[in-house]
Amino acid sequence: MSHHYIQFTDVHYAYPNGYEALRGITFRVTHGEKVALLGMNGAGKSTVLLHTNGLLLPSKGEVNVGGIPVTKKTAPGVRRAVGMLFQNPDDQLFMPTVEEDVAFGPLNMGLEMAEVQRRVREALARTGAGGLEKRSPFQLSGGQKKSVAMATILSMEPEILVMDEPTAELDLAARNKVIDIISRYTHTCLIATHDLDLACGLCPRSILIDGGKVVADGPTEEVIARLKEMI
Repeated sequence: MSHHYIQFTDVHYAYPNGYEALRGITFRVTHGEKVALLGMNGAGKSTVLLHTNGLLLPSKGEVNVGGIPVTKKTAPGVRRAVGMLFQNPDDQLFMPTVEEDVAFGPLNMGLEMAEVQRRVREALARTGAGGLEKRSPFQLSGGQKKSVAMATILSMEPEILVMDEPTAELDLAARNKVIDIISRYTHTCLIATHDLDLACGLCPRSILIDGGKVVADGPTEEVIARLKEMI
């Protein structure tokens, strides 16, 4: 993938129950941008994120990642480039130990064991989760789980990072750790968040979604002002 961008073009999506969550979403996140995705609960933010790596596919329109249209056929390859952090880390952690969870992705990429071990070690160090290798993910605190979930993504060395409410339900120390990780990530980043301080501090640009449509796209402070008018 030569260019780490995300392009949505007139994307519509209806869930099996008929609910139309996205109604003509169009935007582009270019290489190296950090962009916040803002909106009220139910606006469609999570649905947008699930389209970035083919976990959902459009009912109409196209999602293109780095020059590759996201389809059922291309989704496995796209997922190697797009690392996604779910809002609830329990949705992301499923192996008996932290070490096995962080190694899962690199092992499935077919990497040599020495490379897998290097990635696991470095990802845990970057997220402040070093020393948790032999712990069960299910015995960790909420902040520790979030750090380990982030490590499972970073071990894949993705070209694009997509996050759903990365600071939700974290204490101040854990929140600051997550913000530090994001701030040092140099590739493309799309963050769905209600944390307006995070958006202002990390994302020069924000996209505001309401009712499955983009209603504002521009400098974060201006978009937040629009959001506050809607509350």
